[in-house]
Amino acid sequence: MLIKSRPSWALSHRHVTPEHIYLNRRRFMSGVAAGAAGLAMPGLLSAAAAPVQGEPLDFTRAPQFSTGEEKTPFKDVIRYNNFYEFGTGKDDPAKYAESMSVDPWSVIVDGECGKPGTYALEDLLRPHDYEERVYRLRCVEAWSMVIPWVGVPLADVVKRLEPTSKAKYVYFETLEDPEQMRGQQSIFSTIDWPYREGLRMDEAMNELAFLAVGLYGKALPKQNGAPIRLVLPWKYGFKSIKSIVRIRFQETRPKTTWERIAPSEYGFYANVNPEVDHPRWSQKRERRLPSGLLSPNWIETEKFNGYGEQVAGLYKGMDLRKFY
Repeated sequence: MLIKSRPSWALSHRHVTPEHIYLNRRRFMSGVAAGAAGLAMPGLLSAAAAPVQGEPLDFTRAPQFSTGEEKTPFKDVIRYNNFYEFGTGKDDPAKYAESMSVDPWSVIVDGECGKPGTYALEDLLRPHDYEERVYRLRCVEAWSMVIPWVGVPLADVVKRLEPTSKAKYVYFETLEDPEQMRGQQSIFSTIDWPYREGLRMDEAMNELAFLAVGLYGKALPKQNGAPIRLVLPWKYGFKSIKSIVRIRFQETRPKTTWERIAPSEYGFYANVNPEVDHPRWSQKRERRLPSGLLSPNWIETEKFNGYGEQVAGLYKGMDLRKFY
Protein backbone atom coordinates (compact mmCIF):
# COMPACT_ATOMS: atom_id res chain seq x y z
CA MET A 1 0.00 0.00 0.00
CA LEU A 2 1.30 3.44 -0.89
CA ILE A 3 1.32 5.72 2.16
CA LYS A 4 1.32 9.47 1.50
CA SER A 5 2.01 12.06 4.15
CA ARG A 6 -0.59 14.82 4.40
CA PRO A 7 -0.77 18.16 6.16
CA SER A 8 -2.87 18.37 9.34
CA TRP A 9 -5.94 19.57 7.43
CA ALA A 10 -5.81 16.78 4.86
CA LEU A 11 -8.53 14.11 4.53
CA SER A 12 -8.44 10.36 3.99
CA HIS A 13 -10.82 8.55 1.63
CA ARG A 14 -11.83 5.61 3.81
CA HIS A 15 -15.28 7.07 4.51
CA VAL A 16 -16.33 7.82 0.92
CA THR A 17 -19.82 6.55 0.21
CA PRO A 18 -19.82 3.44 -2.03
CA GLU A 19 -20.35 4.09 -5.71
CA HIS A 20 -23.44 1.90 -6.03
CA ILE A 21 -25.63 4.37 -4.13
CA TYR A 22 -25.07 7.08 -6.68
CA LEU A 23 -28.12 7.36 -8.98
CA ASN A 24 -28.82 9.16 -12.26
CA ARG A 25 -25.22 9.96 -13.04
CA ARG A 26 -23.11 11.15 -15.91
CA ARG A 27 -19.58 10.41 -17.00
CA PHE A 28 -16.64 12.34 -18.24
CA MET A 29 -14.47 10.48 -20.78
CA SER A 30 -10.72 10.95 -20.87
CA GLY A 31 -8.04 10.60 -23.49
CA VAL A 32 -8.60 13.55 -25.82
CA ALA A 33 -5.27 14.66 -27.26
CA ALA A 34 -3.60 17.32 -25.13
CA GLY A 35 -2.93 19.58 -28.06
CA ALA A 36 -6.43 19.54 -29.55
CA ALA A 37 -8.08 22.78 -30.68
CA GLY A 38 -4.99 24.80 -29.88
CA LEU A 39 -5.75 24.74 -26.16
CA ALA A 40 -2.97 22.43 -25.03
CA MET A 41 -0.87 23.14 -21.98
CA PRO A 42 2.69 21.74 -21.99
CA GLY A 43 3.39 18.84 -19.66
CA LEU A 44 -0.14 17.40 -19.51
CA LEU A 45 -0.63 14.06 -21.17
CA SER A 46 -4.37 13.52 -21.18
CA ALA A 47 -7.49 15.60 -21.45
CA ALA A 48 -10.98 15.89 -20.07
CA ALA A 49 -13.91 15.50 -22.44
CA ALA A 50 -17.61 16.27 -22.33
CA PRO A 51 -19.85 14.47 -19.82
CA VAL A 52 -21.73 11.35 -20.83
CA GLN A 53 -25.01 10.54 -19.10
CA GLY A 54 -25.01 7.65 -16.68
CA GLU A 55 -21.35 6.59 -16.55
CA PRO A 56 -18.55 7.14 -13.99
CA LEU A 57 -15.76 9.73 -14.11
CA ASP A 58 -12.13 8.92 -14.61
CA PHE A 59 -10.16 10.79 -11.95
CA THR A 60 -7.10 10.79 -9.70
CA ARG A 61 -7.51 11.32 -5.97
CA ALA A 62 -5.63 14.24 -4.45
CA PRO A 63 -5.05 13.30 -0.79
CA GLN A 64 -3.44 16.66 -0.05
CA PHE A 65 -6.89 18.20 -0.59
CA SER A 66 -8.87 16.04 1.80
CA THR A 67 -9.99 15.79 5.45
CA GLY A 68 -10.40 13.00 7.97
CA GLU A 69 -14.00 13.95 8.69
CA GLU A 70 -16.93 11.70 7.87
CA LYS A 71 -18.33 12.39 4.41
CA THR A 72 -21.91 13.58 4.15
CA PRO A 73 -24.07 10.72 2.79
CA PHE A 74 -24.74 10.99 -0.91
CA LYS A 75 -28.51 11.06 -0.38
CA ASP A 76 -28.19 14.23 1.71
CA VAL A 77 -25.84 15.92 -0.74
CA ILE A 78 -28.30 15.54 -3.60
CA ARG A 79 -31.53 16.21 -1.65
CA TYR A 80 -30.62 19.24 0.47
CA ASN A 81 -29.58 22.17 -1.70
CA ASN A 82 -29.89 25.88 -2.29
CA PHE A 83 -30.37 26.41 -6.02
CA TYR A 84 -32.96 29.17 -6.26
CA GLU A 85 -33.25 28.79 -10.02
CA PHE A 86 -35.48 25.81 -9.19
CA GLY A 87 -37.19 27.15 -6.07
CA THR A 88 -36.47 28.31 -2.54
CA GLY A 89 -37.13 24.98 -0.79
CA LYS A 90 -34.17 22.77 0.04
CA ASP A 91 -35.76 19.87 -1.84
CA ASP A 92 -36.91 21.94 -4.86
CA PRO A 93 -33.69 21.41 -6.86
CA ALA A 94 -33.93 17.63 -6.52
CA LYS A 95 -37.59 17.77 -7.55
CA TYR A 96 -37.32 20.08 -10.54
CA ALA A 97 -33.77 20.16 -11.92
CA GLU A 98 -33.87 16.80 -13.65
CA SER A 99 -35.60 18.22 -16.74
CA MET A 100 -32.79 20.74 -17.36
CA SER A 101 -30.74 20.02 -20.47
CA VAL A 102 -26.96 20.10 -19.96
CA ASP A 103 -25.92 18.62 -23.33
CA PRO A 104 -24.38 20.34 -25.15
CA TRP A 105 -22.97 22.99 -22.81
CA SER A 106 -20.82 26.00 -23.58
CA VAL A 107 -19.19 28.77 -21.57
CA ILE A 108 -18.62 32.31 -22.84
CA VAL A 109 -15.21 33.74 -21.94
CA ASP A 110 -14.78 37.48 -22.39
CA GLY A 111 -13.26 40.63 -20.98
CA GLU A 112 -9.59 41.27 -20.27
CA CYS A 113 -8.04 38.06 -21.55
CA GLY A 114 -6.06 36.77 -24.49
CA LYS A 115 -8.35 33.89 -25.41
CA PRO A 116 -11.96 35.09 -25.42
CA GLY A 117 -14.64 33.07 -27.14
CA THR A 118 -17.45 30.58 -26.66
CA TYR A 119 -15.99 27.31 -25.44
CA ALA A 120 -17.66 23.92 -25.57
CA LEU A 121 -17.35 22.45 -22.08
CA GLU A 122 -14.84 19.83 -23.18
CA ASP A 123 -12.65 22.50 -24.78
CA LEU A 124 -12.72 24.63 -21.64
CA LEU A 125 -11.63 21.68 -19.51
CA ARG A 126 -9.04 20.04 -21.72
CA PRO A 127 -6.28 19.07 -21.36
CA HIS A 128 -6.58 18.63 -17.60
CA ASP A 129 -6.94 15.34 -15.79
CA TYR A 130 -9.78 15.25 -13.29
CA GLU A 131 -8.92 14.97 -9.62
CA GLU A 132 -11.00 14.28 -6.53
CA ARG A 133 -10.86 16.70 -3.61
CA VAL A 134 -12.77 16.24 -0.36
CA TYR A 135 -13.80 19.66 0.92
CA ARG A 136 -15.95 21.05 3.70
CA LEU A 137 -18.94 23.08 2.52
CA ARG A 138 -20.23 25.68 5.00
CA CYS A 139 -23.51 27.45 4.19
CA VAL A 140 -24.15 30.98 5.43
CA GLU A 141 -27.34 29.55 6.94
CA ALA A 142 -25.14 27.66 9.47
CA TRP A 143 -25.36 24.13 8.10
CA SER A 144 -22.47 22.21 6.54
CA MET A 145 -21.42 19.11 4.60
CA VAL A 146 -18.23 17.27 3.64
CA ILE A 147 -18.25 16.41 -0.07
CA PRO A 148 -15.84 14.56 -2.40
CA TRP A 149 -15.80 16.74 -5.53
CA VAL A 150 -14.29 15.84 -8.91
CA GLY A 151 -12.96 18.51 -11.24
CA VAL A 152 -9.99 20.69 -12.16
CA PRO A 153 -8.18 23.56 -10.40
CA LEU A 154 -9.66 26.92 -11.36
CA ALA A 155 -6.16 28.39 -11.64
CA ASP A 156 -5.25 25.96 -14.44
CA VAL A 157 -8.22 27.06 -16.53
CA VAL A 158 -7.64 30.75 -15.80
CA LYS A 159 -4.00 30.54 -16.89
CA ARG A 160 -4.96 29.03 -20.24
CA LEU A 161 -7.41 31.84 -20.89
CA GLU A 162 -4.54 34.33 -20.53
CA PRO A 163 -5.93 37.17 -18.40
CA THR A 164 -4.22 40.49 -19.09
CA SER A 165 -2.64 42.83 -16.55
CA LYS A 166 -5.95 44.71 -16.42
CA ALA A 167 -7.81 41.65 -15.11
CA LYS A 168 -8.18 42.23 -11.37
CA TYR A 169 -11.37 40.18 -10.90
CA VAL A 170 -13.05 37.11 -12.35
CA TYR A 171 -16.83 37.28 -12.85
CA PHE A 172 -19.07 34.21 -13.15
CA GLU A 173 -22.64 33.87 -14.36
CA THR A 174 -25.21 31.07 -14.09
CA LEU A 175 -27.53 29.92 -16.86
CA GLU A 176 -30.67 32.03 -17.26
CA ASP A 177 -33.41 29.91 -18.82
CA PRO A 178 -36.86 30.35 -17.23
CA GLU A 179 -38.34 27.60 -19.40
CA GLN A 180 -36.06 25.07 -17.72
CA MET A 181 -35.57 26.80 -14.38
CA ARG A 182 -38.94 27.32 -12.77
CA GLY A 183 -37.57 29.50 -9.96
CA GLN A 184 -36.64 32.14 -12.53
CA GLN A 185 -40.32 32.38 -13.50
CA SER A 186 -41.51 33.24 -10.02
CA ILE A 187 -43.02 36.69 -9.58
CA PHE A 188 -42.01 36.50 -5.90
CA SER A 189 -38.29 36.11 -6.58
CA THR A 190 -36.06 38.92 -5.30
CA ILE A 191 -33.18 37.85 -7.53
CA ASP A 192 -32.31 39.82 -10.64
CA TRP A 193 -31.38 36.89 -12.88
CA PRO A 194 -28.92 35.61 -13.93
CA TYR A 195 -27.13 34.65 -10.71
CA ARG A 196 -23.76 36.44 -10.52
CA GLU A 197 -20.60 35.85 -8.54
CA GLY A 198 -17.01 37.03 -8.55
CA LEU A 199 -13.53 36.64 -7.11
CA ARG A 200 -10.45 38.73 -6.79
CA MET A 201 -7.79 37.40 -9.16
CA ASP A 202 -5.55 36.17 -6.35
CA GLU A 203 -8.51 34.27 -4.86
CA ALA A 204 -9.21 32.64 -8.22
CA MET A 205 -5.57 31.57 -8.48
CA ASN A 206 -5.47 30.07 -4.98
CA GLU A 207 -4.76 26.34 -4.93
CA LEU A 208 -8.07 25.54 -3.21
CA ALA A 209 -10.32 27.18 -5.85
CA PHE A 210 -11.88 24.37 -7.87
CA LEU A 211 -14.16 23.90 -10.87
CA ALA A 212 -16.23 20.82 -10.07
CA VAL A 213 -17.79 18.63 -12.72
CA GLY A 214 -18.67 15.73 -10.44
CA LEU A 215 -19.12 14.41 -6.92
CA TYR A 216 -18.83 10.96 -5.40
CA GLY A 217 -16.97 9.78 -8.50
CA LYS A 218 -19.71 10.66 -10.98
CA ALA A 219 -20.73 13.73 -12.95
CA LEU A 220 -22.62 16.43 -11.06
CA PRO A 221 -26.32 15.82 -10.54
CA LYS A 222 -28.29 18.67 -12.04
CA GLN A 223 -29.53 19.83 -8.64
CA ASN A 224 -25.91 20.28 -7.53
CA GLY A 225 -24.95 22.58 -10.38
CA ALA A 226 -24.37 20.42 -13.46
CA PRO A 227 -22.45 20.38 -15.60
CA ILE A 228 -19.86 22.74 -14.05
CA ARG A 229 -19.77 24.76 -10.85
CA LEU A 230 -17.32 26.60 -8.64
CA VAL A 231 -16.20 25.22 -5.26
CA LEU A 232 -14.52 27.59 -2.77
CA PRO A 233 -14.22 25.72 0.53
CA TRP A 234 -13.07 28.69 2.65
CA LYS A 235 -16.11 30.80 1.68
CA TYR A 236 -19.81 30.47 2.42
CA GLY A 237 -21.61 28.23 -0.04
CA PHE A 238 -23.42 30.96 -1.97
CA LYS A 239 -20.06 31.97 -3.51
CA SER A 240 -19.77 28.56 -5.19
CA ILE A 241 -21.85 29.45 -8.24
CA LYS A 242 -23.58 26.64 -10.13
CA SER A 243 -24.23 25.82 -13.83
CA ILE A 244 -21.69 28.36 -15.10
CA VAL A 245 -22.21 29.82 -18.59
CA ARG A 246 -19.92 32.88 -18.48
CA ILE A 247 -16.46 33.71 -17.19
CA ARG A 248 -15.39 37.32 -17.58
CA PHE A 249 -12.09 38.96 -16.65
CA GLN A 250 -12.52 42.57 -15.58
CA GLU A 251 -10.72 45.48 -13.98
CA THR A 252 -13.58 46.53 -11.69
CA ARG A 253 -15.10 44.51 -8.86
CA PRO A 254 -18.34 42.82 -9.92
CA LYS A 255 -21.52 43.30 -7.91
CA THR A 256 -22.61 39.83 -6.88
CA THR A 257 -26.18 38.57 -6.60
CA TRP A 258 -26.57 38.39 -2.82
CA GLU A 259 -24.61 41.60 -2.40
CA ARG A 260 -27.21 43.27 -4.64
CA ILE A 261 -30.11 41.83 -2.64
CA ALA A 262 -28.86 42.48 0.91
CA PRO A 263 -25.44 44.16 1.07
CA SER A 264 -25.59 44.45 4.87
CA GLU A 265 -25.95 40.66 5.17
CA TYR A 266 -23.97 39.14 2.28
CA GLY A 267 -20.66 40.73 1.37
CA PHE A 268 -18.48 40.24 -1.68
CA TYR A 269 -15.85 38.17 0.14
CA ALA A 270 -18.16 35.84 2.10
CA ASN A 271 -15.26 34.23 3.96
CA VAL A 272 -16.35 31.81 6.68
CA ASN A 273 -15.76 33.69 9.93
CA PRO A 274 -17.22 32.68 13.31
CA GLU A 275 -16.08 36.06 14.68
CA VAL A 276 -18.54 37.93 12.45
CA ASP A 277 -22.18 36.99 12.97
CA HIS A 278 -24.88 37.30 10.35
CA PRO A 279 -27.19 40.18 11.37
CA ARG A 280 -29.92 37.63 12.13
CA TRP A 281 -28.02 34.64 13.54
CA SER A 282 -24.72 33.51 14.99
CA GLN A 283 -21.98 32.06 12.80
CA LYS A 284 -20.07 30.52 15.69
CA ARG A 285 -21.53 27.04 15.17
CA GLU A 286 -22.85 24.98 12.29
CA ARG A 287 -25.18 22.01 11.92
CA ARG A 288 -23.26 19.24 10.17
CA LEU A 289 -25.55 17.16 7.97
CA PRO A 290 -27.07 14.67 8.40
CA SER A 291 -28.80 16.22 11.37
CA GLY A 292 -32.20 15.84 13.04
CA LEU A 293 -34.33 17.24 15.82
CA LEU A 294 -33.14 14.60 18.26
CA SER A 295 -29.53 14.64 17.03
CA PRO A 296 -28.80 18.14 15.71
CA ASN A 297 -25.04 17.47 15.32
CA TRP A 298 -23.79 20.99 16.08
CA ILE A 299 -20.06 21.66 15.73
CA GLU A 300 -17.87 24.72 16.19
CA THR A 301 -17.17 26.74 13.04
CA GLU A 302 -13.53 27.37 12.17
CA LYS A 303 -12.23 30.58 10.63
CA PHE A 304 -11.91 30.25 6.85
CA ASN A 305 -13.74 26.95 7.38
CA GLY A 306 -10.48 25.40 8.59
CA TYR A 307 -8.45 26.43 5.53
CA GLY A 308 -6.63 29.38 7.05
CA GLU A 309 -3.21 27.91 6.34
CA GLN A 310 -3.94 28.14 2.61
CA VAL A 311 -5.92 31.39 2.37
CA ALA A 312 -5.35 33.69 5.35
CA GLY A 313 -2.50 35.42 3.52
CA LEU A 314 -4.95 36.62 0.86
CA TYR A 315 -6.57 38.92 3.43
CA LYS A 316 -3.54 40.11 5.39
CA GLY A 317 -4.12 43.62 6.71
CA MET A 318 -7.83 43.62 5.81
CA ASP A 319 -10.56 44.36 8.34
CA LEU A 320 -12.66 41.22 7.94
CA ARG A 321 -15.57 42.82 9.77
CA LYS A 322 -15.71 45.48 7.09
CA PHE A 323 -14.78 43.20 4.18
CA TYR A 324 -17.11 40.37 5.13
